[in-house]
Amino acid sequence: MGLSNQESPFPLLAPSYLRGTRYLEQVEASQRAKAAAQREARSSNGGNGGSLSASPSNSNLSKMNTSHRGITQDVIERAPPFTVDDSVPQLPSRWSDIDKWAGLEITGDGLHVRLTGSSKGTDEAAAVRADHPMPRECGIYYYETTIHSRGKEALIGIGFSARKVILNKLPGWEEHSWAYHSDDGYIFRCTPSGRDYGPRFANGDVIGCGVNFRTGSAFFTKNGVNLGTAFNDIGRDKPYYPSVGMKKAGDYLQVNFGDKPFVFDIDGMMRDEKAIIREEISKANTSTLHSPFDESALIQELIAQFLAHDGYVETAKAFAEEVRDESRLLKTNISQGVRGNDPEEDVDAIHRQQIRASILEGDIDQALKLTSAYYPSVLRDNENIYFKLRCRKFIEMIRTCSMLSSASTFPRKPAPNGFSRKGKNALPQEMDVDSHFSGDTDNWDSMDTEGSDTNAKYSSLTRETIEYGQELNSEFSSDPRREVQKALQDTFALIAYTDATQSNLASLLEVSGRVPVAEELNSAILVSLGKSSSAALERVYKQSEALVSELSNSGGAGAFINIREDILRDDPSR
Repeated sequence: MGLSNQESPFPLLAPSYLRGTRYLEQVEASQRAKAAAQREARSSNGGNGGSLSASPSNSNLSKMNTSHRGITQDVIERAPPFTVDDSVPQLPSRWSDIDKWAGLEITGDGLHVRLTGSSKGTDEAAAVRADHPMPRECGIYYYETTIHSRGKEALIGIGFSARKVILNKLPGWEEHSWAYHSDDGYIFRCTPSGRDYGPRFANGDVIGCGVNFRTGSAFFTKNGVNLGTAFNDIGRDKPYYPSVGMKKAGDYLQVNFGDKPFVFDIDGMMRDEKAIIREEISKANTSTLHSPFDESALIQELIAQFLAHDGYVETAKAFAEEVRDESRLLKTNISQGVRGNDPEEDVDAIHRQQIRASILEGDIDQALKLTSAYYPSVLRDNENIYFKLRCRKFIEMIRTCSMLSSASTFPRKPAPNGFSRKGKNALPQEMDVDSHFSGDTDNWDSMDTEGSDTNAKYSSLTRETIEYGQELNSEFSSDPRREVQKALQDTFALIAYTDATQSNLASLLEVSGRVPVAEELNSAILVSLGKSSSAALERVYKQSEALVSELSNSGGAGAFINIREDILRDDPSR
């Protein structure tokens, strides 16, 4: 259900019914950022032995050619760890060790709670809340509790409450508290006076509690059966936490916050809720849109403009021709909205597409050459893009080295100073960076490369990569911008691995990393030509994302829509 401790220091709770939602994507992004921050903090604080200045393997640093110290220092001496945005609300993951009544024992990684000592009196109980409130951004929140009681009857309340609700009462008896009770099957809403709702529950039963933040309602389930709506008009003025309480000594509960499958089909309920929202979207009236075109013509124009903007000249022409043919057959005026480019725009689009294709193929040198030839002012006026292109070239060289390394057949020998080329997680601090970055690769010549072109190419490209890295470092090492120095550090750290695709920096090598560089350069070229940096369709998408995000913050309809997953991919099963 989530990342292992080996993969991330922040295990990710990913309930199945939230997969594919915007909320869970944001949580995953936040977790990755935290993991990256912790890795950087370990490097900065000497988590693996600290700076090499105190390492025995660093005894030759003083003998090193000064022209080679730049990259070494960039790898070793890290900038202060960057801060992580903690604004994404986390899912409840365990019972709180602090927010509980005395006498309750929390065990089993925080998922079990037991009442120790003596049983409570008529008006007394012991309750506990989860470590995080139920996030409204997920649209529907749901958890289940398994009852373990010593006797046939249990005196247990299961529900949710606000943070300041007292914990010596069963949930549901106090203001800002709602619950379903075991002894009588009643539900309680902020008062000791309950009303009939469902069957009683006892030892062995699994009780689920869910809140639909869009409708402001709550429901309960018993052994996988939905018992119907229990409460309506749940306020949105406070965060609410999953909460349970009990009165009989020895009783204990086991909670499932989503780290394993639920008994109730909450995934189906989520799909039904998404279907309702999609139906509402399909019925939306677009007649009031301020556009000279009708809906179909507007969509056609957006697509045509997007293709032209991104330089897909032939595709744009074919699309326009297809629209015109369809318009003639149907005798409509749709084709009036699809305009072709003039010859000058076609040439410009071809140039931009050539540059874009070069980047997407990993040929950064060709992209730089074409950009300088067709748009000589762009790289000069956009130093940040030029820097990213230069770093991307280094990454592509490392990527090729990794592929050649994987394909090579020579027996791997331990490198000097204990740096093993077999290790997937070897860090820069573990190797002799003096010889590694100085371009001294004579020790590699001892490897058996006879009859292996791959090995020869690997050694040659490795030398070229080191030389290029030194050149890149010389050009940008004095840049005062922190983001530039951080990018250099991460980029140069890749060379510490024989197979960087198996390192914790492997994400830098992904082909998808070429796309944002290509898009940013394309946008800069368009701006230099006096055109918009983004296509109208792209702006519509971004505006829609912003609106959906705003609508999801309070648990509204936006929480059930992920434009990329649910609309663009158009998969009704999600």
